[in-house]
Amino acid sequence: MQRFLLVLAIFALTLTAIAQPIAPPPSVQGDWLGSLTVGNGLSLRILFHIQNTPGGLTGTMDSIDQGARGIPLTAVAVQGADVTINVKAVAGVFIGKFTAAGDSIEGQWTQGAGRLPLTLTRIKNTAAIAAHRPQTPVKPYPYHSEDVTFQNPSAAIQLAGTLTRPEGKGPFTAVVLIAGSGPHNRDEEIMEHKPFLVLSDYLTRHGVEVLRVDKRGIGQSGGKFSDATTADFATDAEAAIAFLKSRPEVSRIGLIGHSEGAEVAPMVAARNKNVAFIVLLAGPGVSGADLLPEQVRQLALARGESEATANRAAEGQREVLAVITGEKDLDTIQRNLTDKLKGTVPDSQMAGVVTTMTSPWYRYFLAYNPATDLAKLHIPVLALSGSLDRQVAPAQNLPSIRQALTDGGNQHFEVVEFPGLNHLFQTAKTGAVSEYASIEETIAPQVLEKIATWINAN
Repeated sequence: MQRFLLVLAIFALTLTAIAQPIAPPPSVQGDWLGSLTVGNGLSLRILFHIQNTPGGLTGTMDSIDQGARGIPLTAVAVQGADVTINVKAVAGVFIGKFTAAGDSIEGQWTQGAGRLPLTLTRIKNTAAIAAHRPQTPVKPYPYHSEDVTFQNPSAAIQLAGTLTRPEGKGPFTAVVLIAGSGPHNRDEEIMEHKPFLVLSDYLTRHGVEVLRVDKRGIGQSGGKFSDATTADFATDAEAAIAFLKSRPEVSRIGLIGHSEGAEVAPMVAARNKNVAFIVLLAGPGVSGADLLPEQVRQLALARGESEATANRAAEGQREVLAVITGEKDLDTIQRNLTDKLKGTVPDSQMAGVVTTMTSPWYRYFLAYNPATDLAKLHIPVLALSGSLDRQVAPAQNLPSIRQALTDGGNQHFEVVEFPGLNHLFQTAKTGAVSEYASIEETIAPQVLEKIATWINAN
């Protein structure tokens, strides 16, 4: 699953002065909804809640599709028709101008060095924008659920999550859920889907204890997300294992990783003897430098592009990545990358794109090949993928996973490709990222059943 970034910038409109009395500016108080197009056909909805209090304008922001709600607004300012909303918590600023009707604000959202157009529209019923997600479990649950915290001493941070435990004294098999790339909370929430909440509920109802955790720097977990690499997230997973190891009702511990989390799982299992098994959901079997060009090709095909066009896009991606992997000096990489992207990336977005593509996380992801750690495993491994996964294509990655496990002499693994499922294991039509939000299903039932049955049999 890819890193979702909110992006912004300053947008100005000029109006011709009219020689007549100036009407008072519209009220900014209320709920304002907008959508950011962040690439690959993916849109992220932003919702501002603004109140007029005795102390002035204030409020919160929701990034609906990323599951981030109640982010405090640092400042809201209105001067005539101009509106500025500052959100320090995400290093974001919206600057716009009321339309003549006063029911929309047109402008740009800037975050860090990136910026995107954003139009906010006043809405009266925020409940109406909630998507239908029938698999999301509703309390009361027929099992124990408690919020927990534990330490990662190697990073000197505290992590927070939710532990669900079946009824009874145990002993229980326990699993740690490891999310894919991006600033995910403990439910791996995306586009109002909560895959890890659905998965943990199903597994716990079938006798498995489950720990799901906010990523470092996200939700209630400490640390800084933006500076972390896959290797850093692996130490967080090991801290979760240590926490479960301290629980008297836990008899054995496994890992379930999705996307990038399915890279973390073998990385940890290869060096931690407390891991009894792993489940890889849409896991890469090749390096990021090999995976991303194929991802670009697959996403182009999902959008309806021709095979020739998709192949050209993949080749262009390979050339761009070669600029990053072929040099060690960061300044040199950034200069060369800027030159390479010139003409294909708007100047206003160039700095943000280059910063992202040369970040510690991105460079580590390009270089790391999970096959190295997969070949070290002799514990049971279940690798699942969907035939319509456009982000981690099964035709590229499942054979590599199978080969690495075979080369290492592992005789306890199973590789399964489910027809018609996408990267989130939803029943899909094309596998395009743009479908994720419109599909009501969060995880196909046959996948949930397979995971639970396999864990209880191994």
